[in-house]
Amino acid sequence: MTNPVYTKTLTTVAFDADDTLWHNERFFHDTQAQFAELLADYADPAQLAERLLAAEKRNIGQYGYGIKGFVLSMIETAIEVTDQRVPASVIARLMDAGREMLAHPIELLPFAREAVESVAETHRVLLITKGDLLDQERKLAQSGLGDLFDGVEIVSEKTAQSYAAIFARHGEGAERGLMVGNSMRSDVVPMIAAGGWGVYVPHGLAWEIEHAEPPVDAPRYRSLDDLEGLAWLVAQIG
Repeated sequence: MTNPVYTKTLTTVAFDADDTLWHNERFFHDTQAQFAELLADYADPAQLAERLLAAEKRNIGQYGYGIKGFVLSMIETAIEVTDQRVPASVIARLMDAGREMLAHPIELLPFAREAVESVAETHRVLLITKGDLLDQERKLAQSGLGDLFDGVEIVSEKTAQSYAAIFARHGEGAERGLMVGNSMRSDVVPMIAAGGWGVYVPHGLAWEIEHAEPPVDAPRYRSLDDLEGLAWLVAQIG
């Protein structure tokens, strides 16, 4: 890519991937619905959802984020709610569901390509995502957006420290950077804590673990209904 002419305030704009640039959470919701059907004889859907969420929270430290950890958490929950009597056929169905998720084609969200292309004309652009390395690389390759980014970072967790390090490595520090994403907890709050701008673009579906209160009093917090207005917002920040 050609070197953009950087603005005075912002030099680097980073995008989250899942449910910011392309659909992701809806596949987890669909699979969880299948999970509830498979375990309907052992637990009601609400109880099962609570047990699965608890397992996911326990397992993030070991399995990380992504489909593989989700499938392992479903299997663990199935073993627990059936008192270790879960049929092997159910385990096989859950593994098949995970493979289907890993093979699902990528569908970009509205204005995703236009937003990245527009911002890339004036700023350095990054992709910062978390999750399984191979799966995230697959999705980026299939998205057709890979050539637009000046840098790609796949991290185990998004924290103020990780943002500070990434924006120092790829730009002029977090204070001259902006992070846009659908997760208040991962994309917005820690970026603002690092000294940068955090732009929240909500998605229709949200994982409970990613919930956080919006930092409405933070001067560098912004929100958009969708990515259509991002280029305008970046220009306004200047």
